[in-house]
Amino acid sequence: PYGAVRARARGFLADPAHRLDPGASTAAQRERVRALLLELADAGFGRLAYPGVTGEEGDDLGAFMAAFETLGQGELSLLVKFGVQFGLFGGSLFFLGTERHHALLPQVATGELLGCFAMSELGHGSNVMALETTATFDPETDELVIHTPSESARKEWIGNAALHGRLATVFAQLEVGGEAHGVHAVLVPIRDEAGAPMPGVRIGDCGEKLGLHGVDNGRLWFDRVRVPRANLLDRFARITEEGTYESPIASPTKRFFTMLGTLVAGRICVASGAASASQVGLAVAVRYAFARRQFGAEEGPELRLIDYPLHRRRLMPLLAQSVAARAAVARVRARYLEEHDAEDTRELEALAAGVKVFATDHATRALQAARESCGGQGYLAENRIGPLKSDTDVFTTFEGDNAVLLQLVGKALLLDFRKAFFDDRVFGVLRFLGAKASRAARGSAVRNRPDTRAELRDPETWRQLFADRRDELVEGVAMRIRKRLGEMPAEEAFLAVQTHLVAAARAHVEAEVLEAFLALVDAAGGAEREALERQCGLWTLWRLEEDAGWLLENGFLTGAGARALRDEVDALAAECADDAMGLLHALRIPDACLGAPIAFGDPAER
Repeated sequence: PYGAVRARARGFLADPAHRLDPGASTAAQRERVRALLLELADAGFGRLAYPGVTGEEGDDLGAFMAAFETLGQGELSLLVKFGVQFGLFGGSLFFLGTERHHALLPQVATGELLGCFAMSELGHGSNVMALETTATFDPETDELVIHTPSESARKEWIGNAALHGRLATVFAQLEVGGEAHGVHAVLVPIRDEAGAPMPGVRIGDCGEKLGLHGVDNGRLWFDRVRVPRANLLDRFARITEEGTYESPIASPTKRFFTMLGTLVAGRICVASGAASASQVGLAVAVRYAFARRQFGAEEGPELRLIDYPLHRRRLMPLLAQSVAARAAVARVRARYLEEHDAEDTRELEALAAGVKVFATDHATRALQAARESCGGQGYLAENRIGPLKSDTDVFTTFEGDNAVLLQLVGKALLLDFRKAFFDDRVFGVLRFLGAKASRAARGSAVRNRPDTRAELRDPETWRQLFADRRDELVEGVAMRIRKRLGEMPAEEAFLAVQTHLVAAARAHVEAEVLEAFLALVDAAGGAEREALERQCGLWTLWRLEEDAGWLLENGFLTGAGARALRDEVDALAAECADDAMGLLHALRIPDACLGAPIAFGDPAER
């Protein structure tokens, strides 16, 4: 989908001049990234973010999201700045604002107006509802007064703030007529056109980071800064000319989550960027594995790295997981484009959160494995894996800390469980007992079944095991919470089962990823389908192998089945190695993005 947009993005990436110098200073990288961002804006990529305002009326956000995913194969500092400017800052105007705010979007799209998304605070990162920054309405002047009441309320890690941003979307506790209305978004100028801080605004630089050196992350403080009432982004709530607060959403909690729900595209984009970056790192490592030779029999050539079963075990499951991540991102993106305007998007938000966790955790693991599998060559900046590792490290904690997001997924599962089994008492209990009995019967069948090649390679076996693992964990955590609710407050009950809740959430996310992978397989044909099914089988059995202890403990696998599972992972890793170069070709990563000497042969032979 969006092939033309992806081709344009690959064309940009294919120019070696669009690579950063990893040895350049932070100051030089920041200015270079700013220049590249403006090149992307001049090429029209910023306009893709606001369909119907700066793009064609029939466009949708899918084009922008596809461009973002493709740009993830390039420089990640540029990707993040691209996301901050057009996705977060511009997206806040587009999704949370109304017509007068949309009038600014042409300037945002061209890069004429650079901005920030000022949500996180030093004392409250993930807990957005408890932010301390205040926005108090002054009816005498018809203005909002933005204030940082304490050091813990300073805005922290704000992209574009340290150097380049002129306008910030500031999330603050809104107070009108002495009444608190919760977190709202307000546009606050932070610099004048000459780049000087506006009166009452203090700006700091977060300083050197582990990675993403081209992104100017900064800190913001506000000392009773006054802005017009019209600067409130008022799609979901407004202050009338008479000074009265109005909102079509009566519940403050629902209003809060509705506002945040409009920004779920950001999590999908982070997941896609992580998936793309991991593909590049693994592509470098896999290509090197096919070229590099060492050890072997005394007579004849040395063996390639890919000929060693241990090396295949190290890389092939992760390459398969990259395909899984890409399939999962595509699936949740398609759902988002269909459902983001729906009245209730909680299920979509939970799915996006889970896929973000899956893809970013994968990037961290895959890039570490890629680095190690290339030895010292993987440690050289010129071979790209090291910079990719450093730049993606923060992906697991921005746009939502992964540990927190998994709890969001887990709580959504519990809500669905309660609705299914407890809301209508007798019939709910009967459904619950029937589901439990059915699962027990399937578990009994599993104990006698998946221990041959044909059984372990059957997609229905994969579906059954993934679904039963999820259901068993969700049921277990629900029962444990229910038992504790009679003994302690709800918050304490959740804390008592937190690790179990996260395990259930991970199992659910993997079950959703499997469905996305199988849909990808089903959409293919011929040799392509066979290759993708091998990739899907390798990923699925590898994930089950890593959880074999739990499956054995809970009766979903026998000892013989566990041994057969291990053998099949070995066999599939070898089969998928035969497909690997074709798969890398299909990813269409420009040579300039691979950019690593070791991706184009064995350095020892040059």
